[in-house]
Amino acid sequence: MSNENLHPETLAISSGRPGHEAGEGINVPISLNSTFVAGGPINYGRTGNETWQPLEEAISALEEATSTLLFSSGMAAITAAFSLLPHGAPVVASHEGYSGTMALLKRYHAEGRLEVRFVDITDTKEVIAQLQGAAFLWVESPTNPGLGIAEVSVIIGEAKKRNMGVGFDNTFATPLNQKPLTFGADIVMHSVTKYLAGHSDVILGSLSVKDSALHARLQDARVSYGAIPGPFESWLGLRGIRTFPLRFEQAQKSAAELAKKLAGHNSVTNVRYPGFGAIVSFEITGDAAAAERVCDGASIITNATSLGGVETTWERRRRWALESDSVPENLIRLSVGCEHVEDLWRDIDTALSKA
Repeated sequence: MSNENLHPETLAISSGRPGHEAGEGINVPISLNSTFVAGGPINYGRTGNETWQPLEEAISALEEATSTLLFSSGMAAITAAFSLLPHGAPVVASHEGYSGTMALLKRYHAEGRLEVRFVDITDTKEVIAQLQGAAFLWVESPTNPGLGIAEVSVIIGEAKKRNMGVGFDNTFATPLNQKPLTFGADIVMHSVTKYLAGHSDVILGSLSVKDSALHARLQDARVSYGAIPGPFESWLGLRGIRTFPLRFEQAQKSAAELAKKLAGHNSVTNVRYPGFGAIVSFEITGDAAAAERVCDGASIITNATSLGGVETTWERRRRWALESDSVPENLIRLSVGCEHVEDLWRDIDTALSKA
């Protein structure tokens, strides 16, 4: 059966499985090999591993990609994507986004490695104005942690009219909400650590593409820089992706409900929720110290960085030196997990009383 006829829940469970031969295990084994007998498809552990391929197939199926490459982390994947650009290439990117990406681009700009034009990715006119003469557009939508939304199809379309490359961080929305390759993006990045793996126990990244030549260039970058994933991490990522649509559906449903409740709370001044996804960012009455008290005041929700696990976490994002200056000091980013929503709300309400 073609993948085109399958729903995401089925794709996540069925992709990257062994064959149905009698006696075959239904799960792929972990290949703990760094060296392989000559003459086969893999000659050394830095160039390939049998445990990578099933997870790469599953992500490709969800993103409607021709191929996917796994990396040792989301940052390794992001770095590989930017490594394809020539020295001094003009790049358009959001002034607010994942702090690792922001730090990398600011360093590249300061060093002259790239000419980065930072924009408000939600301001379509500003983005289009900065595309002139640029070589690459990097899109993150929703943005992290402000949850700003770009007019994705419009700005990607404008970039392609100018023969620009387009990379897209789809970690927050996930392929359940948007598939950037179908809008014309060339590369889709995931921090697989987050929703796809979903259990806060692995660090992985991925790049998905439709173009075979681009795949080859990214694969060369992975081999050259050695940013390869471990086989055990890859196996855990595959195990996690089997339940990804189910986990994300529950988390997204709870996030929408919590966003409504937060909007009516007298200790909350602003709620940022785009209407989809499992992240809710909000600002409280009070300063940074008050926000820290809230984050430390929960019993179910953990004060921790990262996101996308089955457990709910939150944090004051400006506690990190690398966070964008546009993020308010009292903003809390809430990553909603799979606990019962009423239990979460009682925990949030109790914590907010300590602001």
